Amino acid sequence: MTRMLVVEDDTITAQELRAALEDHGFEVDHAQDGKAGLLKAAAGGYDAIILDRMLPGELDGLGVLSTLRAVGVEVPVLIVSALSAVDERVRGLKAGGDDYLVKPVEFVELTARVEALLRRRTAPTRVSRLQVGDLELDLITHRVTRAGRALDLLPREYELLEYLMRQAGQVVTRTMLFEQVWKYHYPESSNVIDVHISKLRRKIDPEGASPMIQTIRGAGYILNAAS
Repeated sequence: MTRMLVVEDDTITAQELRAALEDHGFEVDHAQDGKAGLLKAAAGGYDAIILDRMLPGELDGLGVLSTLRAVGVEVPVLIVSALSAVDERVRGLKAGGDDYLVKPVEFVELTARVEALLRRRTAPTRVSRLQVGDLELDLITHRVTRAGRALDLLPREYELLEYLMRQAGQVVTRTMLFEQVWKYHYPESSNVIDVHISKLRRKIDPEGASPMIQTIRGAGYILNAAS
């Protein structure tokens, strides 16, 4: 079973995170401060860590993270924090975080991000081609085909499709797409994701076919092989 460590000082938040992860099938341990979190994490055995950015005492989240990386602990770490400014997110990632999620946490997004981290950890290091059904993407030549027919994608459409194919079968949120493809935080009022998804669908789906990219109401999108 996949083991998770939640380092969070707020009891209610910790209980909610634990419940969401356990409902998703993970085994979860909890540490309430930085020192306890560091000791548990350094002991090993975890597949991923959910780490609060602001912790009481002398050791905050960044201190825990920096120490773990300094001693060679490479387990994926998802930072959760109420600090939403771009420079704070950058600090967390530069300290060794693998992803950063702003509170309040949407649990569907939390589990989606954790799954993405776990897949990234176990993915083959040398992949030259992605394939979902009859849709193929060559990571070296950037050539995309559907049932052998070449597709003409703009650079942003290619990046968007590549990310969706890497997460095939899993829900990805608009925030995840913005941060991974556009490289900045998702503005709630923007419809740029919907516009690009619509254009991408028209290019990858033959006329009359069921769309490979499906909208999951209230959550995001999922790419599956055509049925």
